[in-house]
Amino acid sequence: MSTQPDLLYTEEEEALRAAVRDLLADHCDAPGVIARTESGAPHDTAAWKALAGTMGLAGLLIPEELGGQGATHREAAVVLEELGRAVAPVPYLTSAVVATEALLECGDDELLGRLASATTVAALALPLNTAAGGAYRVVRHEGGALHGELTGIADAAIADVLLVPADDGGLYAVDADAVTVTPHPSLDLTRPVATVTLDGAPGRLLGDAEPAVRRALSAGAGLLASEQLGLADWTLTETVRYLKERKQFNRPVGGFQALKHRLAQLWLEVVNLRAAARAAADALVGARSSRARTSMEMATGGTRVTIRGEGVYDFARQLGRLKVRLPQDPAGTGGQRPITELLAPGALFMKNRGAGVPADKWVRVETRSLTDGNLVTGGATDPFAAGDEI
Repeated sequence: MSTQPDLLYTEEEEALRAAVRDLLADHCDAPGVIARTESGAPHDTAAWKALAGTMGLAGLLIPEELGGQGATHREAAVVLEELGRAVAPVPYLTSAVVATEALLECGDDELLGRLASATTVAALALPLNTAAGGAYRVVRHEGGALHGELTGIADAAIADVLLVPADDGGLYAVDADAVTVTPHPSLDLTRPVATVTLDGAPGRLLGDAEPAVRRALSAGAGLLASEQLGLADWTLTETVRYLKERKQFNRPVGGFQALKHRLAQLWLEVVNLRAAARAAADALVGARSSRARTSMEMATGGTRVTIRGEGVYDFARQLGRLKVRLPQDPAGTGGQRPITELLAPGALFMKNRGAGVPADKWVRVETRSLTDGNLVTGGATDPFAAGDEI
């Protein structure tokens, strides 16, 4: 398989572009966008309703089984190119990309379903300039409530739910009604920022914050490049149009050699930006990881037992991490023992597997040698005898 990024657009992506551009032409003309940014309601709710609800673009990255489109970052990049081109004041990047990626990592199907149906707008309560994998600000989790202040949160004013990282390592869903949102001036008037203050706000734990934040910010940074590409391309197009119409000394100013050279340089810069943006979107597709769930029933002594696992699997690198829970032992004296499993090509690493192995020791299993591909028991009928069979 080629490792070169696919920088070209497919027919389906071009059709998606045309549909989005037509819709934005009806909702986001330049004078209307400028007037809205100077008003007290910068977000265009009508345009968002048409994009998210009518076209279903709010759920573009959400799996079909949850009500989404099940598309890839390449299609999302095309949408963002057009949104950048129109400078559309809608929370697509913050809700349909950044918040959605965080929720996909946490595996919160209920909230993902609400985003896909366009009934809810979500925002990750971190500044968009936070580096993926870098340090980020958290709030205090105490007594079941959240306390603290987070600044520079894009689209917080329109969000129904905020995804808030806390000092206990968790990511919490907090209703916007439970916090105080204070708008602040933003350099980008189509993407307002605000300070979010939490004073004993209740929150629902979604999962671990660190992997969710890293995934969300990586996707946000990669696809923000496509939004900027759309704006740069529109700017170049309009500049060329103006230079063809504007005349000096009874000739179009675009015919002057100095301007021709400058336009050629601008065109090269836009072409390079397009290549970088498409490569970023293609890399996000290649590196896409997914929440994984597994459930298996087995018969032992006339009794059916169930083994369940949940975690993350990276299809590109074929690496995964699962937390597997076994049922009680046959005597009913043991609780469900969580086993940490690391999946790799041809091997499985398990910690806290039981069967006399110390809880802090890792055990390697060569999965290619398993006759039935059963990664949990190695083909043993009785899961409690698996330690002797593998």
